[in-house]
Amino acid sequence: MSATESIHIDGVWRTAASGATREVLDPADAKPLALVAEGGREDTDAAVAAARRAFDSGPWPHTPVAERAALLRRVADLLQRDREEIALTESRDTGKTLEEGRVDVDDVTNAFRYFADLVMNESGGRVVDAGSETVHSVVVHEPVGVCAMITPWNYPLLQASWKVAPALAAGNTFVIKPSEVTPLSTVHLVGLLAEAGLPAGVANLVTGTGDPVGARLSEHPDVDLVSFTGGLASGTKVMQAAAPTVKKVALELGGKNPNVVFADACATDEGFDTAVDQALNAAFIHSGQVCSAGARLIIEESVRDRFVAELARRAEKIKLGRGTEDGVECGPLVSAQQLEKVEAYVDSARDEGAVVRCGGRRPEPSGVRPATGYFYPPTILDYCHGEMRVVREETFGPILTVETFHTEDDAVALANDTEYGLAGAVWTSDAGRARRVARRLRHGTVWINDYHPYLPQAEWGGFGKSGVGRELGPTGLDEYREAKHIYQNLDPRPVRWFAG
Repeated sequence: MSATESIHIDGVWRTAASGATREVLDPADAKPLALVAEGGREDTDAAVAAARRAFDSGPWPHTPVAERAALLRRVADLLQRDREEIALTESRDTGKTLEEGRVDVDDVTNAFRYFADLVMNESGGRVVDAGSETVHSVVVHEPVGVCAMITPWNYPLLQASWKVAPALAAGNTFVIKPSEVTPLSTVHLVGLLAEAGLPAGVANLVTGTGDPVGARLSEHPDVDLVSFTGGLASGTKVMQAAAPTVKKVALELGGKNPNVVFADACATDEGFDTAVDQALNAAFIHSGQVCSAGARLIIEESVRDRFVAELARRAEKIKLGRGTEDGVECGPLVSAQQLEKVEAYVDSARDEGAVVRCGGRRPEPSGVRPATGYFYPPTILDYCHGEMRVVREETFGPILTVETFHTEDDAVALANDTEYGLAGAVWTSDAGRARRVARRLRHGTVWINDYHPYLPQAEWGGFGKSGVGRELGPTGLDEYREAKHIYQNLDPRPVRWFAG
């Protein structure tokens, strides 16, 4: 395939019907990294038609479970074969460090293997007692049909795998639209699906923008389910577009996630060091461009000065530069637009009274930081409060705000004072308080004495405006309850992602 044949329909790589192309930029220096096809409505309709034919008339929905699982395992093996190549692509495309790219490939591999095992272990159906010996009643699971998948720019390969692997395991066909900013690893993944032997038309890919590609997928009458991961505004449009055809919708949207630290978690030197270390990891991994980032530090007043001082000292030592360079711990932001957005949030915070403890302005260029790159340093804003834009809105950058509390009730109230409800954490040495506070937090995932780990076996959803539906794990039909994942680390220790 040529560089601009990034659209995959019915088993064939092709250019856009219009002939349009788009440059993909390296965020470390703003130079062109690749040229891809810029698909449109015609390409999207062709991809949906191929997926529809493959589902209605093709073999995949009726392929035995063991064969579907075997294909997923072959894909996992191919991912590991290409691990270094994909990690490098992900690093150069998104700006994240090469090591983060390797971790992503390993997580994607695990996702394919997990869903292969999960579908193999499913029962043939749930028998329902109909109250009569002459009646046999059973609930069975069948594939939904044609799935539209719209993925974000921050974790393009990982987010694609969370949609692609379970969809294929269940026997669905799909059309995927990666972010136009970071499409390259998804193109690679679709190539691996074909190499693994997936029948033509099951996996279709259209590279292009949200309008028209994502919009058309969301409204298309031949799409049975649309799964979107991204921002709140775009997610709202997806739901509106899907409403007339009443298709299934799964939305994983934004987060403004609290990291609540009680003083007793810092009573020992190791406890203090661990809480500081994980506050850095929570806020600054992938330069804060993570939907579940711990962007709000909510800390007990009695330890605030010491904690923030050490946090700022270590944050200033984080090595910022091109993600492929040895020793770099934080890469650039993904685009010029994202850099301008982060700068605007810091400026507004200053205007509203926040105190900048570290960062707060573009860094000087260096050998690992080209002047044209989209770099912004880890930034800590102290003396913040809930009326500030930087506290209420999703910044999606290396910004950590600091708020304080005096009582447990205060901490819970602050943590829940957000329109989002994706994730959060609580740090305490009191086991009773840990579970009590975790249960009171209105967030889909709550970590106790840890931050960021996700398990494939666990439900991952969100409350409030963080989304509808769940990714990862087997989901039920519990119409009147929210699922919540509480993850407790019983032996918290520092995890030195940032050497500091």
